[in-house]
Amino acid sequence: MSTTVRPSASQNTSAPGNRGNAAPALSGVLRAAARDSKLKGLVTHIGAAQLAIQGPDAVWPFAVGTVAQHAPVLVITATARQAEDLTEQLKAMLGDEVELMPAWETLPHERISPNVETVSQRMKVLRRLHRQSAGELGESETRIRVVVAPVRTLVQPIQDSLGAVTPVHLAVDQEVEFEQIQHELVERGYSAVDVVAKRGHFAVRGGILDVFPATGELPVRVEFWGDEVSDIRPFSVGDQRTIPGVELDEVTVYPARELLITDSVATRAGELAKEHASHAELADVYHKISEKIAVPGMEALIPSLHDGELKLLPEFLPEGTHTIVLAPAAVERRAADLKETGEQFLEAGWEAAAMGADAPADGVAYVSVAAARHAQATLERPWWTLSPLGMLDSDEGFDGDALLLDYDAAPQPRGEMEAIEQMMADIRTRVEAGGRVAFAAPTPTVAARMLRRFHEAGIAAEAVGVDLRGQRGIGRQATSKATPDQEPAPKKVSIYHAVAHDGLVFPMAGGEQPSLLFLTETDVTGNRVEAAATGKRKPAKRRNRVDPLALEPGDLVVHDSHGIGKFVKMTERTVGKGADASRREYLVLEYAPSKRGGPGDQLYVPMDQLDLLSRYVGGEKPALSKMGGADWKNTKRKARKAVREIAGELVQLYAQRQAAPGYAFAPDSPWQREMEEAFPFTETEDQFNAIEAVKTDMEKPVPMDRVIVGDVGYGKTEVAVRAAFKAVQSGKQVAVLVPTTLLAQQHMKTFRERMQDFPTRIAELSRFTTPAQSKEILKGLAEGTIDIVVGTHRLLQTGVTWKNLGLIIVDEEQRFGVEHKEHIKSLRTHVDVLTMSATPIPRTLEMSMAGIREMSTILTPPQDRHPVLTYVGAQEDKHVAAAIRRELLRDGQVFYIHNRVKSIEKAAEHIRSLVPEARVVVAHGQMSEEQLETTVEGFWNREFDILVCTTIVETGLDISNANTLIVENAHHMGLSQLHQLRGRVGRSRERAYAYFLYPKGEVLTETS
Repeated sequence: MSTTVRPSASQNTSAPGNRGNAAPALSGVLRAAARDSKLKGLVTHIGAAQLAIQGPDAVWPFAVGTVAQHAPVLVITATARQAEDLTEQLKAMLGDEVELMPAWETLPHERISPNVETVSQRMKVLRRLHRQSAGELGESETRIRVVVAPVRTLVQPIQDSLGAVTPVHLAVDQEVEFEQIQHELVERGYSAVDVVAKRGHFAVRGGILDVFPATGELPVRVEFWGDEVSDIRPFSVGDQRTIPGVELDEVTVYPARELLITDSVATRAGELAKEHASHAELADVYHKISEKIAVPGMEALIPSLHDGELKLLPEFLPEGTHTIVLAPAAVERRAADLKETGEQFLEAGWEAAAMGADAPADGVAYVSVAAARHAQATLERPWWTLSPLGMLDSDEGFDGDALLLDYDAAPQPRGEMEAIEQMMADIRTRVEAGGRVAFAAPTPTVAARMLRRFHEAGIAAEAVGVDLRGQRGIGRQATSKATPDQEPAPKKVSIYHAVAHDGLVFPMAGGEQPSLLFLTETDVTGNRVEAAATGKRKPAKRRNRVDPLALEPGDLVVHDSHGIGKFVKMTERTVGKGADASRREYLVLEYAPSKRGGPGDQLYVPMDQLDLLSRYVGGEKPALSKMGGADWKNTKRKARKAVREIAGELVQLYAQRQAAPGYAFAPDSPWQREMEEAFPFTETEDQFNAIEAVKTDMEKPVPMDRVIVGDVGYGKTEVAVRAAFKAVQSGKQVAVLVPTTLLAQQHMKTFRERMQDFPTRIAELSRFTTPAQSKEILKGLAEGTIDIVVGTHRLLQTGVTWKNLGLIIVDEEQRFGVEHKEHIKSLRTHVDVLTMSATPIPRTLEMSMAGIREMSTILTPPQDRHPVLTYVGAQEDKHVAAAIRRELLRDGQVFYIHNRVKSIEKAAEHIRSLVPEARVVVAHGQMSEEQLETTVEGFWNREFDILVCTTIVETGLDISNANTLIVENAHHMGLSQLHQLRGRVGRSRERAYAYFLYPKGEVLTETS
């Protein structure tokens, strides 16, 4: 969405690297770096047909930026993430002269259309390039100097006419036919709805048009007076109210589809429907398009429906464009994988092809990198490569010069205090000697924090072009009068508001200019700033329900009427006689023998009575129950008595809580609001309500005891983060209790990232904590030098004392043992308690329903989530390989469910043979807790691509980067179980896929 914002005191439209019409934040830093002799050498090669460059990753943005000051540049990366990261960094140097040309996240012939956000961004770039080449840009409009694209964009041909498609443009006081605007939106792929909630939607109410531009952060409300636009304002999806104090002068709405169903396209589709009449499915698709009905995945048919030519991206770019391929070996591999996987999906994507017939559409969806390179050579434009150090491009056809950009990396203490102190000493020495230091801070808060840190170290420092108003402890003199387009000043540290990942040292050989040290937040703290919020969240896993397919001989189960037995096997028996005979499946359980020395009694449990069974979850190995005896009845009677006693204690406990004087936390502080505004996502209505309820409880003089219930990934952790920060603001300590070490590590990471800009001391206490560290942490808790501690049950052990404990946050309470729950219970009358769970235990729900414990539910999924696309079909190796590779192509991960422990290693080996390039790891419930946690943590950290596992993932893991699920023998699982499994994917903005497979040739029953 392109908008002009009217001045408003309440609206801050700044963004890292490029704020309004101001110079890009790092433009002066780029100008200074380009004076270094090595980058100067790069400029001398401008116009050379070929050049092979080597240099560390950190120099790549500077190298591209240097070239872009002299010629247009097309940068090709291996992956979409690399393209997004590089675009963010280049925008900090060159501003709006940089554009990202994203690739479709879907494969051709996958029968799914690309996301509207992706399509609209592509249409925006092509439109800008078209107007630029046609000389249509106004004096105030910026020319594109750099286009960044993943290789997938490079090798996929594009319709030559897309740049000529005009977007819908509306401006205040503009006269336009109201109905014509609606017609144009529909033509450009927008859908008419009752209430606008997603990008690509519009709604009409009287003289008001609501539209959510596909490239916009917020939808806009356009009010008409007759046929004249009287007002344009952004509004919130949640409450549908306009944003106070913000008015727009204009809005540009780019198309949401690349295949626009024009009259000529509809006519051509009608002709093709007749040509392919023998292929009913394909003919139906063409027929719908001929009726101007948009069909999911119809973009795959562009080659057959488009009247014009298909061109490669370089052909859309200005004369003299230099193509620079980053990490060319990786780009070549990714392009080859893309072509192979695209062909696999073409073969698997149509019913006729799956049955052995010829593929019904053109299979040449992608060209090779060599073909793209040839197209660039035909246009007589340079083709350069930029490789990591030690990996010089060595194409057989290479006939050019080589250039080495061997810069030293900046100091990287990565959060280690001693290393940070040494880095500060080195910077002080450098500055005192007349050197220059530039620091890129991703937020104004980080800029303020680093400014204070430099001053405390006795180093001259100032913020350049950063708005530090309202930042604590920062005087007016801290902001420089210099502007970002000026080179960093000598003898001081210049701090900029920009995103960058790794620093460098520019020696400025020759002595003409003082040396330049470029530092980033990543160098100092180790925290890498993502180019765009991806919603990466923490995994959690919980014990699964009784599943007969997961039972192994010898497993203990509990029958409601007969007690504890041992699983023997599954079997079939004939029930009834003659015409009434039928085969039924049973679970065979073994119980204690009725006679001493005799064989154990056996019980046959029909599959329709599985609700009478549950897994034995006790901590000790029990004796088997006797069938028909009184032992099990006595055991249950004693349990009921104990439950009644516990219930009485709990009622008394909660009565004491209401009578006990609690601590009333202070209202939100400015820091609280600052921390909450830094949340990189939009809160859902349920999440916002839960946050407000928790804050209200905390501000009451009665101890809080609230349960937050919500599915994994729905934002419960953010509720906990805000509650913890509120407690710390009132001088209280916070304990965050989690059941596993893995969760402790992930929560620790989240809390640190969210509170890194504030003086909050956070520690972790788990089995990964060394004895020396544990001793120091316990001392800090007792003395009050630690504000928040994230830990496992070790926090509940004796010897843990607190200076001023005010809040306990318990994640997945049902997974703690009885003793641990008793300890937690004893603390409830003294401090506020916040419990989080995706599957609360029945007792917790009962207490909540009875009003003993307050409960908030988060039922709304985060914004921008897409529904999981589900496929059911026969298992074939080529289809499995294609599904895995399509996920790997977007740097994603895969859950592969094989629900037999005995053969899971064999299944993993088979996957390794199908996709040799993938990193495969195995996880199942019979592994030790430590081994299982280590394996899952490695998968979460992206050390592996495929997790071959049993249904342990059914109701627990939340790994936002894993968005493909493949389930073997899905016909053996229940519908609810498949639903739970499918819920493991689709937890980010990426489109997710679930494949439920059954053996080829298997005849499914009606139930299956």
